[in-house]
Amino acid sequence: MVIPDTRHRTGSPGLRRINLALFAAGLTTFMSLYCTQALLPELSGAFAVPPARASLLVSLATGAVALAVVPVSSLSERFGRTRVMIVSSLASAAVGLLLPLCTTFGTLAAARALQGVALAGVPAVAMAYLADEVHGLSLGAAMGRYVAGTGIGGVLGRLVPSTVSDVAGWRWGLAATGLVASAFTLAFWALLPPSRHFRPAPVDHRALLRHLRDPGLRRLYLIALTAMAGFVTVFNFLTYRLLDAPFGLPQSVVGLIAVTNLAGSAASARAGTLADRIGRRAVLPGACGVAACGLALTFPASLPLVAVGLLVFTCGFFATHAVASGWVGARAATGRAQASALYLCAYYLGSSIGGTAGGLAYERAHWTGTALYVLVLFGVACLAAATVDERVISGGQTTKGADLAPSGQRTESNAGHGGHAA
Repeated sequence: MVIPDTRHRTGSPGLRRINLALFAAGLTTFMSLYCTQALLPELSGAFAVPPARASLLVSLATGAVALAVVPVSSLSERFGRTRVMIVSSLASAAVGLLLPLCTTFGTLAAARALQGVALAGVPAVAMAYLADEVHGLSLGAAMGRYVAGTGIGGVLGRLVPSTVSDVAGWRWGLAATGLVASAFTLAFWALLPPSRHFRPAPVDHRALLRHLRDPGLRRLYLIALTAMAGFVTVFNFLTYRLLDAPFGLPQSVVGLIAVTNLAGSAASARAGTLADRIGRRAVLPGACGVAACGLALTFPASLPLVAVGLLVFTCGFFATHAVASGWVGARAATGRAQASALYLCAYYLGSSIGGTAGGLAYERAHWTGTALYVLVLFGVACLAAATVDERVISGGQTTKGADLAPSGQRTESNAGHGGHAA
């Protein structure tokens, strides 16, 4: 007997609410996570620390997210997706409002690490929530819209503090960011529909090992690690380059580089839809290649080339992330929250470790060394993307040759096992 699939589909009121709620969640999460990134040169001066150490104000937050996503995702299997996401977003907003009160680099760094732990619940659970509640044929587009929200959140998380700090200093910049992030958090709370298909389940730590034994998921986790390491490195240290000679741009203008994330958000939504239509294996390696080509344009000391290169690089990165993250949720037949959490653990470890390593490259070889470091990272991601094999789904189910098929065109029995209604 075939059980009707009652998950939300494109055009339904429920999916529209989910899209809006998760869009707001992406906004508040990435605003909070990267609110210190555009301020790194100013914070270097305020606390008399070099660029690599200043980058810890980003890396500690993302590293804390990386460490927390796996246990938080396990909590969501027992206590529910929506509860964990709402508590997490409210706690992170509260910590964000305390950041302007920090008086030393150490206390600010500690507060950023605490904020990262608080933030972990939203990214840890959002992909599993979408995989539970959204029909497979609509999942890629829904994931793309969530990633689009994170992209715009990244814009606001850099643009708001950099603009305000140019007028009133970094403390007011962080305060303004905290207030805007809190408003988006309340919108997320009000809009998020309850889970209809979630079923509480005992925490199965063996699911983590099953996912790690899946070679396709391992490659997707490697893509998350390397692509995010490269992306954060570029946005951490391109600001230093643009403030120095020969560019010499003011802080408020340098903060505008975050506007490229708007194009990245559009690219992520488009890539998710395209992956639903022609298949992820056809889209993912190309997205990595686009990012690498954009980065190559930033080598010359030409502002127009740097601007175009950054735009292309950002579009390629967001497309890569949208397709890879959606593939994880679709590939894992059981323990989707843990599968998504492992992806995000790799993603934020890339941000934390890779971003700080990029600071060492910048201190030793300036932008040329930094860009070469990022090109190597995306070369690894491109190779991994080209070798992902979708024929075996984590948990032992097979797609029977679906590795080249569009992502939604799998049997319903494979789309939901282990307490996830199909």
